[in-house]
Amino acid sequence: MPKQAFHLLIIDPQNDFCDLPAAYCPPDPLSGTRMAPALPVAGAHADMQRLARLISASAAGLSEITVTLDSHQHLDIAHPTFWQDAQGEPIAPFTQISAAAVRAGQFRPRLAAALPRVQAYLDTLEAAGRYTHMVWPVHCEIGTWGHNIHHDLRAACNLWEEQQLNIVGKLVKGTNPWTEHYSAVMAEVPDPADASTALNMDFITQLRRADRIFIAGEAASHCVKATVEHIVENIGAEHLGKLVLIEDCMSAVTGFEAQQSAFFAAMRSKGLGFARAKDLAATLQANMN
Repeated sequence: MPKQAFHLLIIDPQNDFCDLPAAYCPPDPLSGTRMAPALPVAGAHADMQRLARLISASAAGLSEITVTLDSHQHLDIAHPTFWQDAQGEPIAPFTQISAAAVRAGQFRPRLAAALPRVQAYLDTLEAAGRYTHMVWPVHCEIGTWGHNIHHDLRAACNLWEEQQLNIVGKLVKGTNPWTEHYSAVMAEVPDPADASTALNMDFITQLRRADRIFIAGEAASHCVKATVEHIVENIGAEHLGKLVLIEDCMSAVTGFEAQQSAFFAAMRSKGLGFARAKDLAATLQANMN
């Protein structure tokens, strides 16, 4: 049987999203205290270790690997650094900000001139019906340890590159500070002045060429969910059966487990496949020759 084209898509497998043990957290060179993930997802460290073992044991069975990288500015519309309350005081992470709350003056951008743009953004975001704006801790800031790929997974990807003489694709998303970019395929509200926020049809076309597309990463309730939803909407009905979620290599943000469950149910109804890493290993190993 000819070897099939198997594409592994790993969404945002970064330190800031992983509940890393202390041994994986180096000391800060200035303070000496251990660094800590900014937005750890319970179970993510184990997810990434399972995925790393799968890649290492079945490397030749994979034709392509793409890793998406959540990549934010320090000052970002989804970070507390961007916002203040009505009294001009800082706001806490995990604050939801609605368009109505900004219109009422409950929250406002620290840059006063940005208010019209922010108001229009929130109105457009809510009209899409997908999310109410959430302010997260500063996370995946470009250039930081938290932005880096989980150590074990990076080592497995490096080994794949060396053995297969191929390159792991790196898909950067989120650099525009004016829009949330959960999905690796497009921003929640594309910025007409920034092509990186628009639908990435080149990547969709790349996925269409694969025989199977295996998907893992963090978090299943947010960036995995948004990415897969956008892929499903744009890849074409004839390709949906290629998509397989590796369900034990992704986890939900704590408190958003219901969103993950609803996402899984919706994807099953559309014909997507589901697999666990240990079961998928045999499929990949059968494709190694």
